[in-house]
Amino acid sequence: MKLNGAQILLESLLQEGVEKVFGYPGGAVLDIYHALRDYPLQHFLFRHEQGVVHAADGFARASGKVGVALVTSGPGATNAVTGIATAFMDSIPLVVLTGQVPTQLIGNDAFQEVDIVGISRSCTKHNYLVKDVKELAKTIKEAFYLARSGRPGPVLVDLPKDVIQSKAEFYYPKQVSMRSYNPNYTANKRQIQKSVGMIKKSRRPLIFAGGGVIASNAHEELCALARKLQVPVTSSMMGLGAFPGNDPLHLGMLGMHGTYVANMAVNYTDLLIAVGVRFDDRVTGKLETFAPDAKIIHVDIDPTSIRKNVSVDVPIVSDCRQALAALNEGFEQTGSEEDFPGRFASWRDKLRAWNEAHPLTYDSKGKSIKPQMVIETLYEITQGEAIISTEVGQNQMWAAQHFKYNKPRTWLTSGGLGTMGYGFPAALGAQVAFPDSLVIDIAGDGSIQMNIQELTTAVSHQLPVKIIILNNSCLGMVRQWQELFYEKNYSCTCLERIPDFVKLAEAFGAEGYRITEQQEIEPVLRQALASKKTAVVEVVVDQGENVYPMVPSGAGLNEMLLV
Repeated sequence: MKLNGAQILLESLLQEGVEKVFGYPGGAVLDIYHALRDYPLQHFLFRHEQGVVHAADGFARASGKVGVALVTSGPGATNAVTGIATAFMDSIPLVVLTGQVPTQLIGNDAFQEVDIVGISRSCTKHNYLVKDVKELAKTIKEAFYLARSGRPGPVLVDLPKDVIQSKAEFYYPKQVSMRSYNPNYTANKRQIQKSVGMIKKSRRPLIFAGGGVIASNAHEELCALARKLQVPVTSSMMGLGAFPGNDPLHLGMLGMHGTYVANMAVNYTDLLIAVGVRFDDRVTGKLETFAPDAKIIHVDIDPTSIRKNVSVDVPIVSDCRQALAALNEGFEQTGSEEDFPGRFASWRDKLRAWNEAHPLTYDSKGKSIKPQMVIETLYEITQGEAIISTEVGQNQMWAAQHFKYNKPRTWLTSGGLGTMGYGFPAALGAQVAFPDSLVIDIAGDGSIQMNIQELTTAVSHQLPVKIIILNNSCLGMVRQWQELFYEKNYSCTCLERIPDFVKLAEAFGAEGYRITEQQEIEPVLRQALASKKTAVVEVVVDQGENVYPMVPSGAGLNEMLLV
């Protein structure tokens, strides 16, 4: 039986196990939307294409599945680019379906035509322009395979209108074979043996866990290795949740706003076991002083990420889960009765002393609300049983520092691109993935306004996401940099016209709350979190509060500003 391209597309999505689609219609994709009524796919209508892709991203991060976004041609596709770039930087599996003008009009500057394949080439894992309906099913199969395999990432499929309207026999391939793409999943045995030997000789080892641990579902293998050997663990921002934040072995986040103990640990370790990280500049600080006394083992499935920024002694190109399992097995096979916990005891004692001397702290005196108080209260109320998304800026850093992420896929944030406006639509995507879970977006008053129109989406689809706005009436992180490095010249960072967020929430049909005094924090948060509706909580916080520790740009990790 012949199907048209729209039907072939939707049949292909069903073959891939897709149940939820995030989208926004337009002329070039009307045939797809017309066919949707005949397919058991739940479509979530957003109010802006950036929100569409961020929601698919949040769905993918929370669930581990491939997120699917559907947008129209021209401005629909270009509006989606920020979301695609966000997912690309953080290795998130998406399939983004864009409408396109008919093939005979491509290149003629037709209405709502853009070369989205060309525009997105640098921020997708791969992209396709489908020119023949007979190639559509095969292309969708490849797109999902590429998105979820190897180092995950977004794949864009551009769909000309005539291709969507043409008919062909539907056949969905069972397998994909791509000669030029064969990711390696299994760790080299010699490299594993060499790593085991290096760990045995080490006296001050440190595990550095990144987003790759979460992407490969390797958290159990990571915990087994760290606890067996009693080796301390630090995380990149993307790696939070890969190792329980409440475990005594966890040192917290590493990098520009990492904990004192984590940054000092990297400075003094003699062996850094880096798993699923890419050594971003916000993590390393000044490269010449990064881990100066350490040999480095680097595990990553992407060979181009190894030695790109930091020289390593043992490169292991492998899936993180496979490599960690092999390391665990390596210690079991040696039959060694060595007392690793005892060997590393003095190292752990040193780290404990550093942490006690310089814990994450803030001045809680006075009547003003400190944003850290809000995050800590959230953790006390939820006990970590929540999915937390963030916007970007100070709110993001305080959420990373003061909320303990004890499970993977409960922390959703834009790490690589640093996209303001990410957190709220991502939270909606996570709520779609887990309708019965508590999902909270921690936002700033500046960033929440980037995609606040999605309050309509939340209310329309009855998604009970909670938005906690830390309102300091400024672009806080930019203001902090201006205070510390730009002579306190607060150019264009003080937001003089802040909307009434409570009235705004109510106008959209959501609940609105406001907290202005410390004693209101816990009761109002409890009331909002218990609600079964979308809720916005505006918390008026101290404008002058900064995020510490802070490693200045160009400085080493041991050159932290602590106050």
